[in-house]
Amino acid sequence: MNHTLDAFLRKLELFLLLSLVAVTFVACSDDEAVSEGAKPVSVASTFKVAAQEMPVAYVTSGTVTSDHRVSISSRISGYIRELRVREGDSVQEGQVLVEVDPVDAKQALIQAKADLADAKADLQRYDELLKAGAVTSQQAEKVQLRYKVAKSQVEQARNQLSYAEVRSPVVGVVVEKRLSQGDLAAPGIAILTLEDPTSLLVETYVSERFVSRIREGDQVDIKIASLERTFPGVVRQVVQAADPVSHQFLVKTSLPVAAEVHPGMYAQTGFHIGLRQALVVPKAAIVSRSGLDGVYLLNEESVAQYRLLRLGEAKGDSVEVLAGLREGDVIAWSGNPALKSGMNVQAAGSGQ
Repeated sequence: MNHTLDAFLRKLELFLLLSLVAVTFVACSDDEAVSEGAKPVSVASTFKVAAQEMPVAYVTSGTVTSDHRVSISSRISGYIRELRVREGDSVQEGQVLVEVDPVDAKQALIQAKADLADAKADLQRYDELLKAGAVTSQQAEKVQLRYKVAKSQVEQARNQLSYAEVRSPVVGVVVEKRLSQGDLAAPGIAILTLEDPTSLLVETYVSERFVSRIREGDQVDIKIASLERTFPGVVRQVVQAADPVSHQFLVKTSLPVAAEVHPGMYAQTGFHIGLRQALVVPKAAIVSRSGLDGVYLLNEESVAQYRLLRLGEAKGDSVEVLAGLREGDVIAWSGNPALKSGMNVQAAGSGQ
């Protein structure tokens, strides 16, 4: 009884396996193939597959940054009275960004004016004493010098008071706000950070294995994944000092101005580090069926058969073939009538 059951199960397993193979073959075959007896002629474009040189790409990840980044701080100490911008705002050169309460600057100006008034009174008195011969010329000169210093201090205090309005030194975009209204501003403490959106770079790190093949001025491909776009770039700087932890080198590449590209975006940089031989075919020749890609391959009798392919990177109007074709194979597409497996093909044009 057990032997009979085992034999039945083996037969059932073999039947299921053969059924799966048959279904797979049908799915991958051309379900529109012509019958064996009739082979109509289709006039189609043809292409002889040949090896071509393609660049070897080394791809790294990086971040879009601005080449012109400015930290804005106050030249005087005081509490922030008003902050007129926020992150994302565009600003013009000379625009008032922050107002600082200039209590100390006002007090310094009042004190400087008082010192100037006192020095002026002494100067007038010593001028009269000098004319009367009651003081020496050296004593009078010291009073004149004190008056000049007091006058200069008043000008300096007035300049300090004008710094209560913090203005933008450049055209840019506010990318970071570090202090808020009511916070204490002081020289050297950043309040805002501005970036110039018209001067963009991509900063990335490259392995020490490939850094010797990268030169300033090299053309690169910069892909912004979130935009699904690739931009042409140029290597602007290769920092000739590796990071001591990762042993990688910082490389900066310039990025063309585009309204949709902003600092902070994730970017991939493709460096061209050499050439290789590859098989490529026109994109127009690719036929997709059930999620699989293939082409119509011609045999020695110019009969078309659908051939599945494994494709690589697309470049312009061509795409690389990783598996499924050999150099010298001839493919066809855009047939009239529409191509099917088993059709005879007459070349309407050839390319190589």
